[in-house]
Amino acid sequence: MDLYEYQGKELFRRYGLPTGEGRLAQTPAEARTATEELGGTVVVKAQVLAGGRGKAGGIKVASSPAEAEANAAAILGMEIKGHVVRRLWIERASEIAREYYLSITLDRGAKKPLFMFTTEGGVEIEEVAARKPEALVRLHLDPLEGFHLWHGRTLSFGAGIADANERRQIEHVCERLYAVFTACDATLCEINPLVVTEAGELLALDAKVSVDDNALFRHEDIAAMHDPESVPVEERAAREKGVTYVKLDGEIGILGNGAGLVMSTLDLVALAGGKPANFCDLGGGGGAQGVVDALEVISADPQVKAIFFNVFGGITRCDEVARGILQALEQIQIARPIVVRFDGTNAEEGRRLLAEAALPYLHAAPTMLEAARKAVELAG
Repeated sequence: MDLYEYQGKELFRRYGLPTGEGRLAQTPAEARTATEELGGTVVVKAQVLAGGRGKAGGIKVASSPAEAEANAAAILGMEIKGHVVRRLWIERASEIAREYYLSITLDRGAKKPLFMFTTEGGVEIEEVAARKPEALVRLHLDPLEGFHLWHGRTLSFGAGIADANERRQIEHVCERLYAVFTACDATLCEINPLVVTEAGELLALDAKVSVDDNALFRHEDIAAMHDPESVPVEERAAREKGVTYVKLDGEIGILGNGAGLVMSTLDLVALAGGKPANFCDLGGGGGAQGVVDALEVISADPQVKAIFFNVFGGITRCDEVARGILQALEQIQIARPIVVRFDGTNAEEGRRLLAEAALPYLHAAPTMLEAARKAVELAG
């Protein structure tokens, strides 16, 4: 679960990380009031679960309550990378001397937490890694050993921090960030930028925190931070139906029985020249209601022009899935072509059942690649 900036900063403050003072606002009037309370110059920041807010015009400086109100009116309702701005974080402006980047994430390959630090802050870390990889200091931690201050020293010396006071602050910021990461079962804690003020103090000017969904039962307070409107409508509908669904930006609806199979299907659709519109995992079964629920979610996406249903019959029998598909199509009207690929247990029987149904928009294909090509062709 991804948190908004203001929620991430709330966690940061709990563990002693230095953040700027701010207020949450959901209307221009609230932004004005927040500015009056904070006093002086403020920064009006869009709260969306996406990067690039500044480039999109979602971050504006205001020197007066009236200007903050006007900026809030301009930002609220704005769409940034598919996310509509409904909340603002009004924060007292800081006098910035330097901008750094600091994060800790889970390196699944190494099976260890990974610290990343660079003095090239304020820009996307991917850009730094591509443009100036030597400036990015990486440090793995042994989870059984935990964090020690020498880890922070390694990062600051590696980045060439000369000021001793600044290095000590970085050590303690790293220590507290690691505390957030472990105590909250996070998969990512990122500060970009971590700024050095004109007074020589470190301050987390942004907060990006992702928490492992599987650990939310241990964190009721964090789970309560979830905003249902932060995910696309299709994903919300899928969650209500118990369907595993992720919205993508293509035109081929993907449905399969098993996450690995669906991932392979996404690759094949791309290989065939198409773009997947979603990731949808039906799971191990192929009953009519499960198919109905999945097809309802996929077909609700106006971008979908064709649907590719990919089934491998292991424990699941393809003939049972075929009956489920036909029963589902009796219950809902699908205006888009559907391509079905069966392989495994009773695959021939499944294809025979679909052929006998003789539905003009239902097509069977013997292999994954042929099915992918057919779906791309029909979508075009």
